[in-house]
Amino acid sequence: MIRRAAVIFDVDGTLVDSNDAHARAWVDAFTEHGITVSYESVRRAIGMGGDKLMPLVAGLEEDSPKGKQITRRRAEIFQQVWLPQLRPFPRTRELVERLKGDGFTLAIASSASDDELRPLLKVARVSELIPTRTSSDDAEKSKPDPDIVKVAVERTECPPESAVMIGDTPYDVEAARRAGIRIVAFECGGWGRADLQGANEVYRDASDLLEKYDDSVFFRLTTSAQIHQE
Repeated sequence: MIRRAAVIFDVDGTLVDSNDAHARAWVDAFTEHGITVSYESVRRAIGMGGDKLMPLVAGLEEDSPKGKQITRRRAEIFQQVWLPQLRPFPRTRELVERLKGDGFTLAIASSASDDELRPLLKVARVSELIPTRTSSDDAEKSKPDPDIVKVAVERTECPPESAVMIGDTPYDVEAARRAGIRIVAFECGGWGRADLQGANEVYRDASDLLEKYDDSVFFRLTTSAQIHQE
């Protein structure tokens, strides 16, 4: 078993197929408030928090009066319209169970708010497997700033050199690297290998990682920990 090694999960686009839904909720919320933004520009910004996304796609600050209205409306649209339709990616729970069984301490580092994070983890069917969670409510700045990832690592009480993040966006890659930890990237969130440069390893999704698990950084960490204990 591994001692003091952690896996830090992103959720949207990594465990749950929700990136398109988030983008559509943002576009609808902007439209309702008289602001036209392209779906493509919003989709490419998913993975950032609203503090980064809103200025980027609409030139609007999240903490402005209109920014707060749009943020609230986006959350309503997402939870009422899109959340009931969401599904986890194939073999998501199986991957989480494998990592937990191998002795990793598991945590969440998501740009979602805590109110959105809880139902997303239920969709992924991993709520009881990952009790340690960090959301946008726990950090001043969202990804690609490293704040959320750093808090998650601290809560696992594992050293950064023994932590690996699993994410799906260039913002996860940057946040993990700036936090001083390794990053395994999934393409299932809509970004390709070229977008995910800087990741230590890239897989299609949870299923792909499970199929190649014995060649992954997680297996190497397990093996090195066992050798060290001997």
